[in-house]
Amino acid sequence: MKFTLIICTYMRPKPLQTLLQSVDTQLLYPDEILIVDGSTNDETKEMLTQNSFKNLRYHKVEDSERGLTRQRNFGIRNVAETSEIVCFLDDDTILEETYFQNLLETYKTHPKAIGVGGYITNEVNWTEISAENQPTSTSFIYDGWFRSESLRFRMRKKLGLLDDTKPCIMPTFAHGRAVGFLPPSGNTYPVEVFMGGVSSFKKEIFSSIHFSTYFDGYGLYEDTDFTLRVSKMGQLYVNTAARLEHHHNASGRPNQFKYGKMVVKNGWYVWRVQFPNPTLKARIKWNVTSLFLAFLRFTNIFTQQKKMEAFTESVGRMTAWFTLWFQKPRIEE
Repeated sequence: MKFTLIICTYMRPKPLQTLLQSVDTQLLYPDEILIVDGSTNDETKEMLTQNSFKNLRYHKVEDSERGLTRQRNFGIRNVAETSEIVCFLDDDTILEETYFQNLLETYKTHPKAIGVGGYITNEVNWTEISAENQPTSTSFIYDGWFRSESLRFRMRKKLGLLDDTKPCIMPTFAHGRAVGFLPPSGNTYPVEVFMGGVSSFKKEIFSSIHFSTYFDGYGLYEDTDFTLRVSKMGQLYVNTAARLEHHHNASGRPNQFKYGKMVVKNGWYVWRVQFPNPTLKARIKWNVTSLFLAFLRFTNIFTQQKKMEAFTESVGRMTAWFTLWFQKPRIEE
C-alpha cells in the first residue's frame, strides 16, 4: 500500500529533525513525506536543507493556512494521487522502527478499517497481570494489564461522574477515557477516537471530509472532532503494536489561561458533535464533571510547584464554562 506521511510543524526544527531521523530507520518507508511548515522564521527550512531525507517535499504556508487543522488540510490537498493511506505525525514524536509496518498491516488484517491510530509508549506505566504482579484497589484494569488510576478518575467514580464506557469511546456525557487507557498488549482495539498526531486514514475519506477550522491555532481536541466524524463513516482502530514516543515540546503551545478555556469550550464542541441532543441527565453530568475538573485543577495550587499555571488554567476553565451559558459554538456540518 502506497502511503504519504504528513507532518505539520511550527517553530520546532530540532524535534522535527529527530522525528525524521526515526522515520529514516523505518522497515517500511513512506512513499512521500510532506512537511507543512507554519513557522514565522526559516529555521525549519534551513534544517531540511542541511539534512537530506528521501521522498520529502517541503511546503511553507502563509498566514491564511497557518494552524494545525489548516495545515493538515493543506497537506491533504497536496498528497500524491497514487497514495492509498495518509499518515499524520506530531513533530515531537519518535518512532520505533516497526511503526509504519505494524500500522499499515492493520488495514490488511481489518479490511473494513478506514482509520488506524498508533500507540504512545512513554506516557503511562502499565504492568501485565501475573502471579507476581497484581493490581491494587487504586488500579485501572484492562485486557490483562493494569495501571495507576489517577485521583480525578477515582473521585469521579465515587461521585457517580464516571461509567464503564471503554477507552476511546465517548460516553453520553463525554469526559471519557483516552488512548492512554489502552494497554501495551500488542492487540488492536476498535475505537471511535484516537490522537491526530499518531494517526492514519484511507485517502478516499478525504473526498468528503476535512479537518475543522473551528479548531484554530493549537487545535485542542481537533483530533477528537475529526475521528468522531470519521467513525460515523466506518470502523477505526488503535494498533498498540504501532509504537512511538511522544516528547511534549512546549514551543507553540498556548498559555495556561487559553488552554483552560480550550479544554472546556472545545470539549463541549466535540461532545455535541457526537451527541447533538443529549439527555437532561447527560447535560447535568457534563456540566458537573466540567466544574469538578476545574475545581480539582484549582487545588493544584496547593499541591504542585507551578502554582500560577494551575491558577490561570482553572480560571480559564471557569471562564469558558460561564461563557457557554450565553454563547455556544456553532457545530460545523
